[in-house]
Order: sequence, then structure tokens, then C-alpha cells
Amino acid sequence: MTETKRPTIFFQDACYRHKYIRSRDLSAIVERPERLRAVTIGLSAALARLESISPHAVPKSEPVDPDDLAGALGRLNITPTSETFQHAPVSIVRSTTSIDLLNHAAVKFIHGDIDGDVYLEKLKRWARDSREKISNGVSEIPEGLPQGDLYLCPESVDAIQGAVATVCEAVDNVITSTTDNRAFVVIRPPGHHCGEDTPSGFCFVNNVAIGAAHAHLKHGVNRVVILDIDLHHGNGTQSIIWQINEETYRLKLEAEAGAPPASKPGFQVYYGSTHDILSYPCEDGKLELVQAASVCLHNAHGQYIENVHLQTYFTEQQFWDVLYKEQYSKILRKAEDFLDVTGGPGDDVMVFISCGMDACEHEYESMSRHNRKVPASFYHRFARDARVLSDKYARGRLISVLEGGYSDRALMSGAMAHVSGLVDETQLQGKIDEEWWNVENLIKLEKATKKRRSGRPSLTPAANDPWLERAVEIFQSLDTSAKTLIPAASSRLLAPSTMTLRDRKSGSSTPSVSPQPSADRKPGSVLPSFGTESSDSSSSSEGEISVPKKLPRVILRLGPDPSLSSPS
Repeated sequence: MTETKRPTIFFQDACYRHKYIRSRDLSAIVERPERLRAVTIGLSAALARLESISPHAVPKSEPVDPDDLAGALGRLNITPTSETFQHAPVSIVRSTTSIDLLNHAAVKFIHGDIDGDVYLEKLKRWARDSREKISNGVSEIPEGLPQGDLYLCPESVDAIQGAVATVCEAVDNVITSTTDNRAFVVIRPPGHHCGEDTPSGFCFVNNVAIGAAHAHLKHGVNRVVILDIDLHHGNGTQSIIWQINEETYRLKLEAEAGAPPASKPGFQVYYGSTHDILSYPCEDGKLELVQAASVCLHNAHGQYIENVHLQTYFTEQQFWDVLYKEQYSKILRKAEDFLDVTGGPGDDVMVFISCGMDACEHEYESMSRHNRKVPASFYHRFARDARVLSDKYARGRLISVLEGGYSDRALMSGAMAHVSGLVDETQLQGKIDEEWWNVENLIKLEKATKKRRSGRPSLTPAANDPWLERAVEIFQSLDTSAKTLIPAASSRLLAPSTMTLRDRKSGSSTPSVSPQPSADRKPGSVLPSFGTESSDSSSSSEGEISVPKKLPRVILRLGPDPSLSSPS
């Protein structure tokens, strides 16, 4: 009998410790870890639906007392750290692992510096000193970095280290487990805009690149496919993999010229992305960023990159029959070409998805103003197609890591669809129905899980919808967002984020910022200026380890001009 293969969902509560503390007013804060609550709701609904078509359907449960968490965990056959749903083809892990940014081989491989861990040391220092700086009226983010896109608090390091550790834990699990060969890692902050030493776009370290490096350094994975489906181009990821491939190609050329060959195969990475070329980081039309987001290069100069620009769709039939079939799935076909030309299927292959859900049809208009969207079902079908790719080339080893997504409905529907696509439908007794995440069902789910003043869901009765009742029960057992938040500190306001799109003025290569008012902020409100402090080059002496270092300086400089990131 064929052994059942199932995906594992990884949660990390430390992510909630990353907090904006410059002000109690969060109306201008597009990205914050509380968004993970919506992802958890969507995943709970997916689990409830999948249970109903699994070979062993779950029996009808008794109503849940919102305060009886221990009882709910017991009824779901869950243990606090390694949770398995007996009736769903999905495993749950609530990770408590962490790493030290200054003492982890994969982190240093991606973000370390030839002369020492300058950026990583600075990042830890910025977070450590953040509360003191803010209390003195100075931004915790150094001058020269985008003030509106980045924020830190002393606990942010816990969140970043926990997120990275969870990705690496998922890599270890997928490679070593005989049953759990796929994973969805639910973490924030996101990572795909961060280059070697250039944080931007809410990203401080590159989670997926670190995961790929961990697979390479610890498990001998030499060929990695990264599929980025965020609304925004992963400029940080592309710049990092460019450098990795460049070094591998250099060693190849030297060996061909007579130099001693390398002791083991070089690390090669394919990067494929679908994104809106008119959105961040390209909305200002900066030459180097637009060019980078449009590169298509295959087996030339050692690079394997495919960038596909999202387009407006008018009907779902047109989306699937034309845009997806002919354009967006090209990043999958080019991934196959990369794997074929570098050796075909093998134990040294792994597939990653940078799973941003901000391209979803339900994303805020302020985040997706150009209408370059995808139906929610895209996250189901793309996951399914990526799973087929990983089954063919990578022994089924596939890890999807959450990136962007800011509307609760976008995250809810995207998560529900995506994890359904990671499940092997041949192991179910019924069909996955894309109507599960239609608007009518999403509204029911939103009402049933709406927060009350106490912070708990409303627990709307759902006797006529057993799946909804079950989804609320599962959500009650999984949601820890209200227990892990830390309070904000001061009353200052943030500069507008460059991640929300802004009007561009002609006649200047460096247009000024025209921030779009938040839906939660009164039109015409003024954001006060906020001082910044220049970064210094001092470094701490926290523990280091010796790892192979192969990265030259960043090729594509990331992040906007600081004058574009704060109000004039």
C-alpha cells in the first residue's frame, strides 16, 4: 500500500512579537503580524473542509467553550508542539524553535559579510536600542533606509529569529520525514525584498533564501527552485540568487580553464516570479529596478531567471485559458528546463514557493491599484501545479513560505485555497471544490470569527453549516494572536509606507512622495516629521561560526532613495 503523503503547516508564535511601537495609531501600518490571524482562519476552514472528504471523516463534535482551550486541544487530538489532525490529510506543528542570527550557517551564508557580520550585528542593535531611540524622538530605523516600510521593537529579533528557525525546521522535516514531504510556513515579517544587507519592503532577512541555503549546507541540496507569486517583485531574492549563481559559474569557468575542480557540485538556484511591474519596488520607474523585474535569462552567465508581469483579467475563463496557461505557468515550465539542463530529477533538488497573497482579487485596492490581480483559486491551482513539479523532480519536497498579503479576506481565501492545493487529491474520498472559498462562504467565515471586544471570536451559531462550526472549533484551538501581542509605546505617527502605491509626477527622475490616505485615516491628516539617526559601522562580538562565504557585494541595490520614504 502506498504511504500517505501530507503537507505540514508550521506556525510560530514568536512572529507576533514584531511590533510597531512608534505610535498607538496603526492606521498607516500596512504590514503587521496580526495579519496572521486571517491566515489561521483560512487554514482552519481548509482543514474543516478537507476533513469532510478524508477517508475517515471527523465525527460531529460538541459545542466548544471559548475558554476551554485544553479541552478543545484534546478533542482535536493535538499536542502543543507537534499537532496531527487524525481526520485531515494535514499535519500541524506549532514551532517554538529559534536561532541566533550571528551563529547560524545559512543566515551567515546569505546575509553575512566578507569582513564580518556587519549587517546582522546592526540589525540586532537597531532592535535592541529601538525603544530608547523612540523615547528620545529619534526613529529606530537608521537614516538612509525607508522609514515608512520598516519598523522594529526590542522583541523584533525574537520574531525574525523564530521565523527563520521555523523555515529551517520545515526544511529539515520535509527532507527527513517519510510522510510529511510538503510544508506551508506561516510567518511574518516577510522576506523577499531583503537583499544581502539591504532591508526594505517590510523585510529584514530573506526567509526563503535562508531556507534554501540551509537545505544546501546541511542536506546537500545543490539545486533549488524558487517560485515567487507575490504581487511585488522579490528584488532581494533575485539579487541574492544572482550572486550565488555567479559564484558557481565562476568556479565552473576556472575549472574549465585548468584550475582544480571544486570538491562538490556548486549551488544553483532558479528564480521565477509573477508580479505587477507597476507596483513596488518598480512604481517609480527606476531603471535598475524595472530592468531587474523584467529579466529573463536561462543558462547564460550561469543564471536561471524568469520574470512574468501580471496583467488585468476580465473573466475567469480568460484568466485560466489565456493568462495562466500561456503566461503565468511559464515560470513552472522554465523551472523544468532548469532542472532538466542541470541533471534532471534527483535527491539534490528542492522547490520553494514565496507565497505572497497580495495579488489576490480580494486585496485592498490601495495595495493593488493597477488591477493586476489573480482569482483566489490561483493559490489552489498554482500550489497543485508546483506539487506536480516537485513530485517529478524533487521527490515531492516542496516548502511554501508566506510573504505578502494585507487584506484579511485576501489572506483568508488565499490560505484556504493554497493549503488545499498542497494536498494530494488522489488520497481523498471527494473532490476539492473551489466554491469553498467563494465570497458567500468567506462572508460566513468572517462573521463567525469576527472579534468581539474581548478579543475572542463571536462564535456565531452555524448549525446549518457543519463545516463552519468545525472551522470555528479548529480556529479556537489554533489562534494565539491575542495572547502574544505586546503593547505599543508612544504617540508618534509613521511616515507613509512606500508599499502602498503613490502618484508619480512627470518631469523628474526622482518623483516626490504623494502618499495615498489610508482608509482608516481622515483625508487631509498630517503626519509629523520623525527624526532619524545615521547608522554606524560598529559591531558586536557575539558568537560566530566559520562557514563558506561566496557572496560578493550586492549587485542590485535595493530600497528607494530615503527622500522618497518620508514626507517633505
